[in-house]
Amino acid sequence: MTPAEARAKFRAGLRVPTSGFCAGWAQANLISLPRDHAYDFLLFAQRNPQACPVLDVTEPGETSASIFSGDLRTDLPAYRVYRDGELVDECADVTGVWRDDLVSFLVGCSFTFETALLDAGVPVRHIEAGTNVPMYRTNRECRPAGRLSGSLVVSMRPVPAELVPLAVRVTARYPAVHGAPVHVGSPGLLGLEDLDHPDFGDAVEIRPGELPVFWACGVTPQAAVMRSRPPFAIGHAPGHMAITDARDHDYLS
Repeated sequence: MTPAEARAKFRAGLRVPTSGFCAGWAQANLISLPRDHAYDFLLFAQRNPQACPVLDVTEPGETSASIFSGDLRTDLPAYRVYRDGELVDECADVTGVWRDDLVSFLVGCSFTFETALLDAGVPVRHIEAGTNVPMYRTNRECRPAGRLSGSLVVSMRPVPAELVPLAVRVTARYPAVHGAPVHVGSPGLLGLEDLDHPDFGDAVEIRPGELPVFWACGVTPQAAVMRSRPPFAIGHAPGHMAITDARDHDYLS
């Protein structure tokens, strides 16, 4: 499936997590903020590059981007709408609430390097299970910027212990889509007490001999929105990404 074909399916109403979609094509997180908050987020991203690696930024009101030729209002499978930091809607189309002053940021997504993990022989449990990746708010604070602050969000993939060094090497070559893990094992050190209850996405089985491996996650901007409470914001529903026109190898270093 090409990105254009996938976007057409989402525009027609298909609502599913996008992990495993369009192998070979990069996926991205979306966060759209009013123009007077856009500089704060750009600075927040610059100060927290592993969690918020910016791939593209639109002009105010634009509904497509240089790496996304679809419509940012309709061509993701699901969106979240925030008012004053509160989640007020999760929907398949944000045309009705779109504003001409919104600046949209496409932020790198770890789904982009999952094909490389699979090609290297590293299992990806949520793809095997047909579920969303589990994501967690941690006790690690991001560096604040202007009116934005928040904690780091991570995604987790169980990896056989003997394959962890390989998973680290593979993903470290994709710094624009979160890069190497931020933590391996010992979830308590991230303030995570129960991996069976993620803050976003779905829990996955951790089998004997596997370690939980945590990568920085592009839901971090939405965590900052929830804490910092800007008047309005639109994001992707976690795990329901923008499938871009960029190839995954474009971000291989």
